[in-house]
Amino acid sequence: MQLDLLLASAARALVEVAGFALIGQGVLALLAGKQRHANLFYKILEIITGPVIKVVRFITPRFILDAHVPMLTFFLLFWLWIALALVKRYLCGLHGLAC
Repeated sequence: MQLDLLLASAARALVEVAGFALIGQGVLALLAGKQRHANLFYKILEIITGPVIKVVRFITPRFILDAHVPMLTFFLLFWLWIALALVKRYLCGLHGLAC
């Protein structure tokens, strides 16, 4: 396997994990309500998504509310996932592989 294709696939997998963790955290927040911070699984998902949300908070302007940053993070991860899929498709075509 080519190194560039491996790196693109690994980056896409990391984006998928962060995206699914954000989806899970959102669903669990809807189900648990105000008690979500006492939930063990919510805390685990918070540990997974924390670094990604902090990066997005760092790159976004201050007038964006902190409550909106997780949703913005999900949308950025979604578009990054699409872009990495296109990169992977291009690299597969470049190397003559049927991925």
